[in-house]
Amino acid sequence: MKQLFPGDPLPPVPQNGVDRFFRISERGSSFGREIRGGLATFFAMAYIIVLNPIILGAGEDKFGHQLDNAQLVTATALIAGLTTVLMGVIGNVPIALAAGLGINAVVSLQLAPKMSWPDAMGMVFLAGIVLMILVASGLRQRVMDAIPNGLRRSIAIGIGLFISLIGLVDSGFVTRNPDAAHTSVPLGLGQGGQLQGWPVLVFVLGLALMFVLIVRRARGAILLGIVVMTVVAILINSLAEIPDGAWGLAVPEVPSDVVSSPDFGLFGEISLFGGFHEVGLLTGCLFVFTVLLSGFFDAMGTIIGVGEESGLTDRRGQLPGMGRILMVDGIGVAGGGLGSCSANTCFVESTAGVGEGARTGLANLMTGGLFLLALVFTPLATVVPSQAATPALVVVGFLIMAANVREIDWADSTVGVPAFLTMASMPFTYSITNGIGIGVLAFILLRAAVGRFREVPWLLSVVGVCFLVYFLLDPIEQLLGVR
Repeated sequence: MKQLFPGDPLPPVPQNGVDRFFRISERGSSFGREIRGGLATFFAMAYIIVLNPIILGAGEDKFGHQLDNAQLVTATALIAGLTTVLMGVIGNVPIALAAGLGINAVVSLQLAPKMSWPDAMGMVFLAGIVLMILVASGLRQRVMDAIPNGLRRSIAIGIGLFISLIGLVDSGFVTRNPDAAHTSVPLGLGQGGQLQGWPVLVFVLGLALMFVLIVRRARGAILLGIVVMTVVAILINSLAEIPDGAWGLAVPEVPSDVVSSPDFGLFGEISLFGGFHEVGLLTGCLFVFTVLLSGFFDAMGTIIGVGEESGLTDRRGQLPGMGRILMVDGIGVAGGGLGSCSANTCFVESTAGVGEGARTGLANLMTGGLFLLALVFTPLATVVPSQAATPALVVVGFLIMAANVREIDWADSTVGVPAFLTMASMPFTYSITNGIGIGVLAFILLRAAVGRFREVPWLLSVVGVCFLVYFLLDPIEQLLGVR
C-alpha cells in the first residue's frame, strides 16, 4: 500500500472488489479511463505483431535456417499478451510488455548468425533468469534508487523525446535521407523536404485533432483521435490511389479474412547452453551481457518515465510495488526466449495509455487481452495504420516534457549537463539504454571533476563501469580475440 505522509488526504473508499484489487479509486482513476487507456496502448504498440516477425524473420542462423513468419506472429502476440496481463495483475501498473525493439535486432543479427536459433533464444532465456536473480537479491531496485532525481527526470524527458521521434518517423512525417543524397542532414521532412501522400496527411490531421481535444480537455482524446483517423484512413485508402507500401506495415482496409489460425510451433524451441558450445564461454557471456544490459536499462527507463507521467511515484520518487514490476519484466525477458520471439520488455508506448488516464494494472488486462485475441484476429489487429496511432506518441511526448523539465536543477551543471546529454542521446541514438548510459557516465565524470565524487552512490559507479564495457564492447572483443 502507498505510504501516507502527514497532510496527505485519505484514499477514497473502493466501490467494489475490482476497484479494491487494482486500487482504481485510490489512484484517482475510473473503470472507463482504464479501458480507454488499455485500448490506446494496444493501438500504439500493435505494430509489434507485424514488425517483430519481420526483424527476426530477416535473420539466418549459423546453419542458414530462418524462423517461420506465421509462427513468429503467434509467438509475438502470445508472449506479449501473457506478460502484459501478468504485469497488470502482479505489478498493478499500466505498463505493457512486448518483444523489445533493438534487442530483437541483436538476437537476429548478432547472436543467431553464430549459432542456431534455439541456441540464441536460450541465451535470451538465461538473460531473463539473471535479471530475475538481480531482482530477487534487491540489486536491480537499488540500482534504480541510486539514480539522482535530476537524472531520473531527464530519463523521463528523454523517453518523451524518443517516442515523439518514433511517432514522427513511423508516420513518414520525418524520413531518413539516403546516403546517396550526400548531405550532412540525416533526417528530413517527408520525402525530399516535402510532405507527400495521403498517409502523412492522416498523421498531420490526427496530431492536430488530438492536440485540439487535449486543450479542450475532452475525455478519451487520444483514443478518440486514433479511432477517428483510422476510419478516415480506411475511407481514403478505399477512394484514393495509394502506392504500395505507403501506409507501412498496416494497411487500413477491411480484411477479407477476419480470423487466422495460430501456430505455436516455436514455443519451447530453445537450447540453454548450446550457444556456449558454438562460440565459447567468454563470447557467450558477452552475448548474454549485451542482452541483459539492454533489457535492464531499457525497462528501467520506461518504468521511470511511465511512473513519473502517471503520477504514481511517491515523494521520494519511488513507484509502489517496484520489486514485483521488475520481476515481471525479468519474466518477460525469459518468456520471450522460451517463446522464441526475443526478449519481452516494458514498452514505452504504454505512455499512450497513461495519457488517456490509465493508472492501474486493469488497463493491462485490456491491452494484454487484445494481444491474446490477436492470436486469432491478427488481420483486424493490423487494420490501424501507424499514421493513425503515432500522433498519440507525439502528444504524450509533449505531456512528459511538460511534467518534468522544470523539476531539473539546471543551475547545477553536474546535474544539468548529464540531464541534457541523456535527453538528447535517447532520440539521437534511437536507444533508451544509450541515453541512460551517457547520462550516468557524464554525471560521474562531472561530479569527480568538481571534487564531489564521494556524493556518487557506489552502486552508480558500478553501473558506470558496466556502461563503459557496454560502449567499448567492440574493442574489448577485438582485444580478447573473440570476434
